[in-house]
Amino acid sequence: MPKKLLAHLALLAVNLIYGSSHFIAKEVMPDYLQPNTFILFRVAGATILFWTLRYFIREKVDRKDLGRIALVGFFGVALNMLLFFQGLSITSPIDSAIIMVTSPVIVTLLSLVILKTKLTTNKIVGISMGLVGAILLISMSGGKNTGSSIEGNLLIMANATSYSLYLVLVKPLLSKYKPITVITYMFSFAFFMVLPFGISGIQDFRFDFPSVVLWSIVFIILFTTFCTYLFNVFAVKVLSPTISSSYIYLQPVFAMLIGFGISFYNTESNYAAAITWQKLLCTLLIFVGVYLTSRGKKVA
Repeated sequence: MPKKLLAHLALLAVNLIYGSSHFIAKEVMPDYLQPNTFILFRVAGATILFWTLRYFIREKVDRKDLGRIALVGFFGVALNMLLFFQGLSITSPIDSAIIMVTSPVIVTLLSLVILKTKLTTNKIVGISMGLVGAILLISMSGGKNTGSSIEGNLLIMANATSYSLYLVLVKPLLSKYKPITVITYMFSFAFFMVLPFGISGIQDFRFDFPSVVLWSIVFIILFTTFCTYLFNVFAVKVLSPTISSSYIYLQPVFAMLIGFGISFYNTESNYAAAITWQKLLCTLLIFVGVYLTSRGKKVA
């Protein structure tokens, strides 16, 4: 199978995993595990898997770069995941998937401030549309029987900002080291960062949890964390960053389809109620904003 086709399939799998993870994680939180404890399991499990893989890929890291790796570990793993799971535990998976699409818009905004990238008309319009769409979506949260909340959506927005800052800060490291080296070290630093927050709830874990809960924890560690990082690294090597980032559009689409499917088979579920025409308009506004910020030329 051609590498380009494999790369496209990898990106498709990544966003399908992310889209389904919004619902799978909700099976665990907060009834069985608190968000911070779940994050500790997630980071610890992924760190072990990354170190196992890195055993076959030896590369030395300069001491002067350890501080920067710790910083990207904080924004890209520790703070990012803590905010996301806290937000997801009190809001709708549909809302969280839509808000995450603002990441490319926030990356562009941070690049303008930190990396001093060139400001174009496209970027001005795109950033404005994307942020307006996200703000409107957050402001209409909290309705009855929707499972969404303003507090949860604000945490998801903060999570998207944290991850976007990580994408900007990690760029120099990825140009110097192999991706697996950077990922392994930043997860190692992140483990010690999330440990104080999640250790108090470890005693709540039980092996006699319902099987769906145990398998949900395994899925989040193995697929949502370990596999998605590896698939993304492979895809970016084969395809351009623009093509790779464009696949984020599929995440809320998958989330909505999964939400409809769950609601169809489980009438007690309120996922379908979270999908309204107002939110669809906000999603469209964010999509157009992301598209404009990704274009290099000015609007005529």
